[in-house]
Amino acid sequence: MKTYVVGNWKLNFNVGEASIYLHKLLKKLPNYRDVEVVIAPSTIALQPLSLQVDRHKMKLAAQNGFYRDYGAFTGETSMSQLRGIVDYVIVGHSERRYVMGENDKMIAKKVAAAVRNRITPILCVGETENERAFGETADVIRDQVLGGLSEVSEEDIDKVIIAYEPVWAISSVKGAKLATPDEVATVVGLVRATISEVYGAETGERVPVLFGGSVNPSNAGAYLTVPGVNGVLMGGSSLILSEFIDIIDTAKRVRA
Repeated sequence: MKTYVVGNWKLNFNVGEASIYLHKLLKKLPNYRDVEVVIAPSTIALQPLSLQVDRHKMKLAAQNGFYRDYGAFTGETSMSQLRGIVDYVIVGHSERRYVMGENDKMIAKKVAAAVRNRITPILCVGETENERAFGETADVIRDQVLGGLSEVSEEDIDKVIIAYEPVWAISSVKGAKLATPDEVATVVGLVRATISEVYGAETGERVPVLFGGSVNPSNAGAYLTVPGVNGVLMGGSSLILSEFIDIIDTAKRVRA
C-alpha cells in the first residue's frame, strides 16, 4: 500500500504564488513510486497548476467540490468540472463541517459524486475538544464514517481514503493540542472497525487511513509509524517548502 503525504493549502497562495511554489517543489521532489504526494491548492489555481504539474511525481487535489454535476448552483464547482484536473478531493474537512455547516448527508453526496466522477475522495472525520471531553469520540467517529460512506457501495469502497483529523489538534484552532501516537492509534482502530462492520474485515484493513492534526517535520515520523496509519494530511507545513520536503522524505524512510 502507498504512503500518502497530502498538503492542504487552504486559503493561501494566489495563482502566481502557487505556480512558483509548485515549480520549486517539483525541482526538489524525487519520483517516489511508493509515496503519493498530493497538494490541494485553492480552486482558482487548480486548472493552471494541472498544466504545470508532473503527475509522475505528485497529484492535485481539490479542497472541496459540489455533489451535483450541473445546474443552478451559483458559486459552486462540481466534481464533474474537476474531473481530469484533479485526482483527489478533500471532503468533510472540519472547517467545512463546523464553519460552513456541512452535515453528514451533504458530505455523503459529495463522496458519492467524487467516486462517480473518478476522483478519489479523502473523507475527513474527527471529534471536537468538547466531544472528546464528554467521552463521545467513538460515537462521533462512527457516525461520521458511516454517514460519509452511506452512499458508497461495496464495489466502490476501495476508491475512498479516510483521514482522521481531531478538531482539537488542528494548529489553526485556538488552544490546539498535539495528539499522541496512542490516541491516534485508538481512533484509527475505531475507523477501521467501523468500516469492517459494513464492508467486511478485509476491507476495513485495506482502506487507506491518514492522520492530520498539526503534522510537522518533528512529529511526522511518529504519526507515520502508528499502526494502521497510511499517511498524513497537513496544512501549515505544506506551505513551507523545506518542511514539506522533509515530511515527504520521512514518509519515504518509514516506507523503506
